[in-house]
Amino acid sequence: MIIARSPMRISIGGGGTDLPSYYEGFGGSFMSAAIDKYMYVLIHQSWSDDYVIKYSQLERVLTAQEIKHPIVRCAIEQMNQGPNIEITSMADIPAGTGLGSSGSFTTALLKGLHAYNKNLLVSPHDLAEQSCQIEINMLKEPVGKQDQYIAAYGGITCFEVAKDGTVDAHPANLSQQTIYTLEDNLAIFFTGYSRSGSAFLKDQDDKSKGANAEMLENLHYIKELGQRIKSALEDGHLYAFGELMHEHWERKRQRSRGITNSRIDDLYKVGRDAGAVGGKLMGAGGGGFLLFYTEQKQRLREAMANAGAPELRFKFDFEGTKIIA
Repeated sequence: MIIARSPMRISIGGGGTDLPSYYEGFGGSFMSAAIDKYMYVLIHQSWSDDYVIKYSQLERVLTAQEIKHPIVRCAIEQMNQGPNIEITSMADIPAGTGLGSSGSFTTALLKGLHAYNKNLLVSPHDLAEQSCQIEINMLKEPVGKQDQYIAAYGGITCFEVAKDGTVDAHPANLSQQTIYTLEDNLAIFFTGYSRSGSAFLKDQDDKSKGANAEMLENLHYIKELGQRIKSALEDGHLYAFGELMHEHWERKRQRSRGITNSRIDDLYKVGRDAGAVGGKLMGAGGGGFLLFYTEQKQRLREAMANAGAPELRFKFDFEGTKIIA
């Protein structure tokens, strides 16, 4: 049996500039951190002459074209994978919560299929590109390259996307002390809503393709803000990073109607009133997890618990997508 594991992520800066509708015109730049919440994919040879796919549903089909799960179908076709195979997936965190679960699933699935076929040398870059090929080019989803790349690489990583889609990845130049303090002072809380971000991403995608001036100005600003965030972290100025997170959220919430709602706004105010320097909603919007930077973590935890927002405790992951068995 092959077991592949791929981390989920938190977006640090530049999110939204990783979509083709933006980077093909202006180039993208973003920074992400992988966390120790994972997607797992188990693959093993079955005793029957078909494909057995287990996720929230059970599929048993004779041909790849019959597979209903779009990512699994495309991965099977891309890898030219024959039947007599069983694929099972499970996750620490459900989909629709803004932590990049789709990209984590795709990279774990492809890593597992490569290992199943005795190819253990696929690089993080190739794994991420194969995942982007499925989600962006084959399925035409309005998504970017952030989730696939940070899942494949792991760590706290900076990415530059050229207009032709070429991605350069390098670890953020953070001191070990900054990494420890950042991990200690970040906190994530569940808003109580799970949702698909596709509608918000499609709205951004359509407006970017249509050269909507307001959307493009917002994304230009987010990209420049991402560079300021990167500089603050690399200089060890974590309080300034928290302030920039707040600035980022104020801009992001203007990007599309529905990104926030009264519950999210109320929780954000609770967090700020409890000493959070800044924060933002993970993912495209509408629900999921709120991320805060605070130097008063216990006070923040108590306030958010009283507001009915449970905490997701985490550490950074520096291994990326890997085979664990």
